[in-house]
Amino acid sequence: MKTRAFKPRLRKRNGARRNGNLNRQRGVAAIEFALAFPLFFAILYGIVMYSMIFLVQHSLTAAAAEGARAALVYQNAANTSAALTSRANAACTRALAVVNWLTQAPQCTQTVSTAPAGCSSNTAMDCVQITLSYPWSSKPLVPPLPLMGLISPTSLVGQATVQIDPVNIL
Repeated sequence: MKTRAFKPRLRKRNGARRNGNLNRQRGVAAIEFALAFPLFFAILYGIVMYSMIFLVQHSLTAAAAEGARAALVYQNAANTSAALTSRANAACTRALAVVNWLTQAPQCTQTVSTAPAGCSSNTAMDCVQITLSYPWSSKPLVPPLPLMGLISPTSLVGQATVQIDPVNIL
């Protein structure tokens, strides 16, 4: 007598259930993706945006320092005031040349403090202070997303000061 292998029907039902669960799981995965994607995208956007903000901030500070170093270069002038003014103008020109890659040129402000008032740290010295300001809110390097503009700065500022001995100006 031939014996047949016993094949329970439950296996077929369980297989059908598994396939049905897989089809239902695909819909759940799409919903989970739709909920998680905006969060991950916002985090990625924040990383890129703040990286660019830090890049511009560092570039402005480095350019102001380079401009301050340019103020140390001798300028031919008739008097001390004219020499300091031409040094400050040369400093701004050099600082702006360093950050010419920005979409809009930053605003350069020079402040000259002469002796006897002089620098705040040493009143016997003359100071040339270079300040670069970039309007981030009106010209961002990363396109703004809704509500992300609330946490970004309105402007970025880099500043540097150089002390010049009044004896060495002319």
